[in-house]
Amino acid sequence: MIKLTGLIKRYPGRTVTANAVDGLDLEIPEGKLVSLLGPSGCGKTTTLRMIAGLERNDGGIIEIDGTVVSDPSRRVFHGPDRRPIGIVFQSYAIWPHMTVEQNVMFPLRVGKSKVAREKARRRALEALDMVGLADFATRPAPDLSGGQQQRVALARALVREPKVLLLDEPLSNLDKGLRDRMRDQIREVQLQLGITTVFVTHDQDEALAISDEVVLMNRGHIVEHGKPQEIYTFPRSEFTARFLGVSNSIDGVATDVTEGHAVVRVGESELKCTQSEGVVAGDDVSVFMRPESFRLSRREGMWKGVVEFSIYGGDCWDYHVRVGDHLHRVRVYQEKVGLNKGDAVFLTPDQDAAIVVPRQRLAAPQ
Repeated sequence: MIKLTGLIKRYPGRTVTANAVDGLDLEIPEGKLVSLLGPSGCGKTTTLRMIAGLERNDGGIIEIDGTVVSDPSRRVFHGPDRRPIGIVFQSYAIWPHMTVEQNVMFPLRVGKSKVAREKARRRALEALDMVGLADFATRPAPDLSGGQQQRVALARALVREPKVLLLDEPLSNLDKGLRDRMRDQIREVQLQLGITTVFVTHDQDEALAISDEVVLMNRGHIVEHGKPQEIYTFPRSEFTARFLGVSNSIDGVATDVTEGHAVVRVGESELKCTQSEGVVAGDDVSVFMRPESFRLSRREGMWKGVVEFSIYGGDCWDYHVRVGDHLHRVRVYQEKVGLNKGDAVFLTPDQDAAIVVPRQRLAAPQ
């Protein structure tokens, strides 16, 4: 449905760094929701704006539904009005002098493809019903809450019945409760319509929860691309691991490598870890483990440590446990009474959840 080939964006006076896209190749399948995820300045919003036609790419080709909509080498460029897209921005861009219904009708009442008023009104009400706001059609737009205004923006993007929906950080201005509900509603509508969707976010939890595929970007490049559970469970680089919340990194040496696994010596212990690509015996490696990938005991375990401090999270405790020179973050669920600073504990790592990556591959792409 969307194909990007060798996509390049440079800004005047700047080299290809944080605020640019450099030779990006990506295919987004029809009917799927794909998130562009990464830190500020990684190129994700620039990529979305080039798909939308709001930015001109300096190189490469953009195809939507089999049609080339931008190719500078052949002087092809279709503006946003000639692309089958709907877009929702970070800011709601709701017109305060209009009612909810008028806001949603607006895209149908302007331009060459202007729709008759009654037909536009009918389609606007259908779009509002889809996002649960049909009963608010006659209200002044400023009377709505932030979450309701964002749903109006979503209905307005859908009213033209686009083939592609583009969402640029649509939830970042909402509080956590509203964010979660709006995220679920976007996914529900996307699945109901089967519309191809590109969702830009810097929030890894949003991307993992809502996506069919996640594209992790850094400095204008794709670092990793795959199903959420794949890149979360088996990150292939330190950048991915840290960005997706792996807070424990342990240095060691790979002593034995078999298909899919590597034995790593860490101090006086050995761990059998899930092997990343390119690990060979003798490599200096880093082992990544999530906080929930340890079993904590007061009586026995592989490593003896001391609690330095703890944080209560409602459904869990996060402990920072000192084991020799390493400080490990350990998450424990369903524990009613927390541990105190100075308490002696034992940690046993879940070796099936330990990921080993060659240390020479830890640098982020330049």
